[in-house]
Amino acid sequence: MAFELWGLTPAERLRRSLERAGCGPIEVCSATSSPPVPLAMGLLVLRGDCIYDERLIEALTGAPDTVLCHEPAGGCVAAHVAPERAAEIVDALRSGAPAPAGLRELCPTELAPSYNAKLRKSDPPYVFAARRDALREIEARTFAASYKGATDLVTKWVWPVPARALTRWLAVRGVHPNTVTLASWGLAIAAFWLFARGSFGWGLAAAWLMTFLDTVDGKLARVTLTSSRLGDVLDHGLDLVHPPFWWWAWGAGIGAPLGPATLIAVGGYFVGRALEGVFLAAFKFETHSWHRIDTLFRTITARRNPNLLLLSVGAAAGRPDLGMTLLAIWTSVSLAFHALRLVQAFAARGRGEPVYAWSEAQGSAGEAPSVGARPRPETLPEDM
Repeated sequence: MAFELWGLTPAERLRRSLERAGCGPIEVCSATSSPPVPLAMGLLVLRGDCIYDERLIEALTGAPDTVLCHEPAGGCVAAHVAPERAAEIVDALRSGAPAPAGLRELCPTELAPSYNAKLRKSDPPYVFAARRDALREIEARTFAASYKGATDLVTKWVWPVPARALTRWLAVRGVHPNTVTLASWGLAIAAFWLFARGSFGWGLAAAWLMTFLDTVDGKLARVTLTSSRLGDVLDHGLDLVHPPFWWWAWGAGIGAPLGPATLIAVGGYFVGRALEGVFLAAFKFETHSWHRIDTLFRTITARRNPNLLLLSVGAAAGRPDLGMTLLAIWTSVSLAFHALRLVQAFAARGRGEPVYAWSEAQGSAGEAPSVGARPRPETLPEDM
């Protein structure tokens, strides 16, 4: 049985990674065939029996005369070379021989930075030999790599195990992440309607299922290399739009659509987003990534999932109005915390102190070497 990770063979994963990195044309040669005649420009050569972190391929496209080496995967696994060196580098990758003279050898953490700004965490890039006996280890590592570093307590500690199982099930069946996102939209609308009519139990069921699928769609996109601009718009648009509507609908369901607690919950959402936006605009990274305390507070701050926990407590106690009161109180506390942190960040800058994400500093030891503009290389994944 062929090795497949998240429903894809190593060669299929590699092709998707190369296409997403803007590489082309892509050629495949077998373990014995001669490499095709390359174009007169940079050439990427990669072993097709390995699983690569996308960051490595992206970095390699901008690092000419470089060989990526990783001993656990068999030594030299990929290279960016001049066209005239195609044959010798293919031979080296096939035979496991040392890199040819005149090429720079880098390990994964030397080629690409450990800090992932998009996911707000320090996470060293990986390479794996595609072995069936290591499939679950590789699956666990690639799934963990798809998680954000700063997120809420439910997403961080409750959803991972079931989300990984459902992501695997969907990936094997070829379900597109946008299909999952559209299902999330439907559940978000259903939760709004149920909350507004006072059906809090069913509304919470729809809401929690929506939050679960909201975790799954992003992970499915990342592990199957199908992230897209449309998917980002659908997913992030949903994340931004629905929470204040839910809080207003809950207030309407308890007969207080314009009550103080409802107004604090809804208005506080927009104020909180504004505070985060100011921090991001001023310091070019998210407030949740500044210090460890900010990342820790992100697990419980008044965002959707922690707020749903408070509403669930109220509903379970037969006091949905209490749930809204708790939500309003916690929103006020969270706003005070983020406002204080914003003031402290500006004060630190005023004193001449650097303001940067703590996990970025943590991963700085693995910073990639500076490289120039990316060529448009011909790419040659080798099918070992």
